[in-house]
Amino acid sequence: MITDSDVAAAAARVAGQVRRTPLLAVDPAPLAPAARMWLKLEQTQHTGSFKARGAFNHILAAREAGRLPDTGVVAASGGNAGLAFAYAAARAGVPAEVFVPETAPVVKVARLRALGATVSQIGTRYAQAQEAATKRAADSGALFCHPYDLPEVCAGQGTLGLEILEQTGGEVDTVLLAVGGGGLMAGVAAALDGRARVVGAEPERVPTLERALHAGRPVDVDVSGVASDSLGATRLGEIAFAVASRTGVRPALVTDEAITDARRFLWDEYRLVTEHGTATAVAALRAGAYRPAPGERVVVVLCGANTDPGDL
Repeated sequence: MITDSDVAAAAARVAGQVRRTPLLAVDPAPLAPAARMWLKLEQTQHTGSFKARGAFNHILAAREAGRLPDTGVVAASGGNAGLAFAYAAARAGVPAEVFVPETAPVVKVARLRALGATVSQIGTRYAQAQEAATKRAADSGALFCHPYDLPEVCAGQGTLGLEILEQTGGEVDTVLLAVGGGGLMAGVAAALDGRARVVGAEPERVPTLERALHAGRPVDVDVSGVASDSLGATRLGEIAFAVASRTGVRPALVTDEAITDARRFLWDEYRLVTEHGTATAVAALRAGAYRPAPGERVVVVLCGANTDPGDL
């Protein structure tokens, strides 16, 4: 479990290490005509996704506590978390090894190597890469970096929520964001607890949040579909489930077709290139999976852009 105090501590720790990303006011007509709407352009963050926030907080917190070994860090990732941990490790002056599925996008693997990380491609699913990474960390003594189910990682992601509060002057009712393993959702919901609601958009084919809330605990789901490269966790994290249950996060499920349409819409309307996973949040509005009330102030988080723009 994490709280807003953990997020505040993370914000102080990562200050100067992560970018304060723009908040863009947009015409709500194409998305939810009765609402007020902003896009949080987190895809402009270091390494192209929000993950840099949690990566820096985890690594810097370990260094403060004397737990960052010379052997560096080991991470498992579908791509974005690995990029973030590789970047943060390089800035901290320690090596990084990242385990990714064989299905990881070529563009992400190339960027990992460009950041100086050792890349090991294992299996076809994230869970297989995570198992291999966990063993490597245990064998080498390196700091294990789970992409979404560590307190420091979730708290670091929550600094995005604090930025939203600052940039809106606290005048926000709802933050709509994509959910995979739930680290971003957990951090933002903790940061906004009692101040704004969080809605977690997810593909119908990877419904980790919806299934966990229905079952009363995180459960395994099948992983497939257009957003599985970035929203490919097989289950919601324990921290994410605890925060979602405590703060009342609600899910919004969307189809692959709606996600593809939303990704194209972001390019056509705003010239913004995003991943399919990122577009899931916009899809929830365009497809009516989440319908804001009249006058509702909604911030939509665009969380990543590590994608091939050639198929827009």
